[in-house]
Amino acid sequence: MKFFHIADVHLGATPDKGFPWSYDRGREIWESFQNVIRQAGRENVGLFLIAGDLFHRQPLLKELKEVNALFASIPNTKIVLIAGNHDYIKENSFYKKISWAKNVFWLSKEELSHVDFADLGVRVYGFSYHSREILEARYNQMQISSSPMPVNILLAHGGDETHIPISGDTFLYTPFDYVALGHIHKPQVLQKNKVIYAGSLEPLDKNETGAHGYIKGEIRKKEIYTEFVSSSIREYRTVSIQVGKDTTQFSLENEIRKTIGEQGEEHLYTILLEGKKPVHTEFFTDAFYKLGNVREIEDKTTMAYSKEQLKENYKGSIMEAYLALFEKEERTEEMEKAFQYGVEALLESGEELL
Repeated sequence: MKFFHIADVHLGATPDKGFPWSYDRGREIWESFQNVIRQAGRENVGLFLIAGDLFHRQPLLKELKEVNALFASIPNTKIVLIAGNHDYIKENSFYKKISWAKNVFWLSKEELSHVDFADLGVRVYGFSYHSREILEARYNQMQISSSPMPVNILLAHGGDETHIPISGDTFLYTPFDYVALGHIHKPQVLQKNKVIYAGSLEPLDKNETGAHGYIKGEIRKKEIYTEFVSSSIREYRTVSIQVGKDTTQFSLENEIRKTIGEQGEEHLYTILLEGKKPVHTEFFTDAFYKLGNVREIEDKTTMAYSKEQLKENYKGSIMEAYLALFEKEERTEEMEKAFQYGVEALLESGEELL
């Protein structure tokens, strides 16, 4: 029996507000969710697990109806979901007013509950958030009574100090055959084929670099096998561009444009400039934002100079006195950086000539 495990879809989010692609990202989150639902239908998936934060905030009734219609489009797939800290169940939540399709099973209680699927041989446990924060480590040493099902799965959401803390040994001796985790947006495996964060379906922040998607699993004779499926429409990527003595504004723009073209124009980029640039060279970094979906420019370059040449060129100047201050000292990495900043500041200001 195949199953899909997704989490942190965050329908309704509009990442990167103020950037030209922000509106498209909000639409793409819905599109990505639709894609994984359709894929589940194509693969005849028996069980579809959603480990919290399907919505970025309290869902609107029309949004819930849209989601429910998507769920109903794969009637042979059992869908089990819980609410997370973003879409927690408030007193007046529209979650309480929706009549889910027959194949949808909503573990809405604050206490641990479960649903049995005798035809699949699976029992799924879970509970929903009814507040933004849960400080108690509720998953620690969690035990369950005897289950009639061969396979027992926990839907869980948390992992930081204000949202159900989870430590390295929380699920070390878990009675569950599989723990489908949500809340942490980067996919990660805590225990192979057993305790896994699916990560967010789409990246929502520049720090969420790398592949995003969902977990595809298969249950064979009580054994569980899983794999990560990369499916996001876009990724946040950080690319390093090397600068040298011959680098010009024109050549740098061409290199950035070429790199974006090779890695994918759809992705969202932080450009990291590294290396040594010639003295008195400055780059007009604002121009780089027009070369693609460039979110941020980080200029880590330093000026290329020879200490001996500086001493020769600027005898009797502030520069010579500054160089002498550092000449005999053993410098740590931090002191070396400070020294370089000082040299660059003098070169840029022209005061080294005084």
